[in-house]
Amino acid sequence: MRYSIALLSLLMLLSCKNEPKTNILSNYFTYNQDSNVESAGVKMIPIKTPIGEFKVWTKRFGNNPKIKILLLHGGPAMTHEYMECFETFFQREGYEFYEYDQLGSYYSDQPKDSSLWTTERFVEEVEQVRKAIGADNSNFYVLGNSWGGILAMEYALKYQQNMKGLLVSNMMASAPDYGKYADEVLSKQMKPEILTEIRALEAKKDFSNPRYMELLLPNFYQKHLCRLKEWPDGLNRASKHINNDIYSLMQGPSEFGISGRLAHWDIKNRLNEIAVPTLMIGAKYDTMDPKAIEEQSKLVKKGRYLYCPNGSHLAMWDDQQIFMKGVIQFINDVTTNTF
Repeated sequence: MRYSIALLSLLMLLSCKNEPKTNILSNYFTYNQDSNVESAGVKMIPIKTPIGEFKVWTKRFGNNPKIKILLLHGGPAMTHEYMECFETFFQREGYEFYEYDQLGSYYSDQPKDSSLWTTERFVEEVEQVRKAIGADNSNFYVLGNSWGGILAMEYALKYQQNMKGLLVSNMMASAPDYGKYADEVLSKQMKPEILTEIRALEAKKDFSNPRYMELLLPNFYQKHLCRLKEWPDGLNRASKHINNDIYSLMQGPSEFGISGRLAHWDIKNRLNEIAVPTLMIGAKYDTMDPKAIEEQSKLVKKGRYLYCPNGSHLAMWDDQQIFMKGVIQFINDVTTNTF
């Protein structure tokens, strides 16, 4: 008899434990507030621009009124795909977060008017996305990688009153300093004959020559962009889907230095204006100087630095455990006001 009572007690305990979990999951995956048709969290958000209205692709994960994270991909004009690694980690934490293809990127509208491709216009786009997802200064986190880090910092300088926290992944606050680091540090790590051939192609502006990427891929990208022996599927897809017209216009032909419209971008002297809690992330093998990024964390009013000793420009992949642990710790600390 006592075994039956014990078994009954155990079953009741398990039932009590399972019911809240079921309810939590049911609420977590409630996305279709505007429609009776489930679309796995995907929503095309209308964006107003100086030349008309377009739509950008977003995908929502989770339901958490305390934490809404917007992921800003790099490039410019890469895609959200290489940031899919956040899905496992952020869902495990119960965060609400959004993958997002900026205007001109593969899954969003791609207007041809080059006047759209300015940092200022992209900042206004992010603000419209924020409003569309219902985020505010009680819950809104912006996490930007590379060009997305530029966009995140610029957004904070104009709209930090609407933010809870800022995360800048692998991006310096000065494009000229980034170019100098590439010239004076990274280029010297190449074999002289390789560097000479790369520079010769650049001098002729022969960037479409297949040889240019043949040289950069093993000698630069695989050392400083992503150090994994086999690149993640999401990164490969994003690389295939990049809008090269926008990328070249703003960044230049490659990650080996910077040119185009961003060549003179520099907000280093304005970082002290950023008062929201900020995490700056650097990595040993990054295309960006990790010491400069550490210094940035001291220039903002409430900064923290995360260093990835085995990572490169995409430390979210090649130093993943340290990267994600630091990111999650920062978000949790800010959310609980223990930062």
